[in-house]
Amino acid sequence: MTPRSSRSSSVKAYLALGAGILCIGFSAIFVKFAAVPGPVSAFYRTFVASAALLPWWLGRGPRLPGRKDMRLILLGGVFFAVDLVLWNSSLLLTPAATATLLANNAPLWVGLGSLWLFREKLPGLYWVGLALSLAGMTILIGETAWYSHRLNAGDLMALAASGCYAVYLLSTQHARAHVDTLTFMTLSTLTSLALLGAGVALFGLSFSGYSAKAWMSLLGLGLISHLAGWLAINYALGHLRAAPLSVSLLGQALVTALLAIPLFGETLRTHQLIGGTLVLAGIFLVNHRRTRAEAGPTAPENV
Repeated sequence: MTPRSSRSSSVKAYLALGAGILCIGFSAIFVKFAAVPGPVSAFYRTFVASAALLPWWLGRGPRLPGRKDMRLILLGGVFFAVDLVLWNSSLLLTPAATATLLANNAPLWVGLGSLWLFREKLPGLYWVGLALSLAGMTILIGETAWYSHRLNAGDLMALAASGCYAVYLLSTQHARAHVDTLTFMTLSTLTSLALLGAGVALFGLSFSGYSAKAWMSLLGLGLISHLAGWLAINYALGHLRAAPLSVSLLGQALVTALLAIPLFGETLRTHQLIGGTLVLAGIFLVNHRRTRAEAGPTAPENV
């Protein structure tokens, strides 16, 4: 690949990442509007996305990936499903601010996993940017995240969710080196769907009987947050390293906070402005050209 085409690929990847962060920033909004049990909203987000992805993928005359890549795809789908269940369940057991703060430790686990498991070299500015973004997240969430000083079951679930999220991002990066976005997205989402469907049935939750507002919100969750959002992010993961990308995903919290202003009549407080600024500064640092081992090999694409 020539330097010019490499730069073009990198620009496209960052544009896709930005679009993906914007789309997943709607996730909490749709979940709040839907007001259904967490596992149910998680199931329908993957169900709606799968209903769009599967015919698209089959219409392309797909080929199944090799055994190693298939294992990574299935691993990603399993851990994404577990992440959603743990995250949604943690919100019922611990304050939302605490759960959000703990769940957003994923970039730390991604950085350590990249360093220890895959021997990737992460420069000093990456760790500075990560620390800055996590500090910004702490300020952005607010002091309510520190009201309880004892870890409870919900806190542990949120922390475990961050680890599952990290495994998903790392497995996606390595599978995407050989597998196109549409194939990865379809197979991983179907895997998540199967597990989440089994979970809803196991917990004795209802698949139906919800309001029109709930169904419209679940449709938006599946089409905007999951289908559009994760197609864009998974595309970016074929061209950018998981470590800096995971820090960039912290921008989701800032997007959600901004969306809450017109949708819920909320206002941005001083601590949120300071926290959001720090998050953005950290994202800039980890994606600075001197810290970017410009993403791995360019992935195959058919999307």
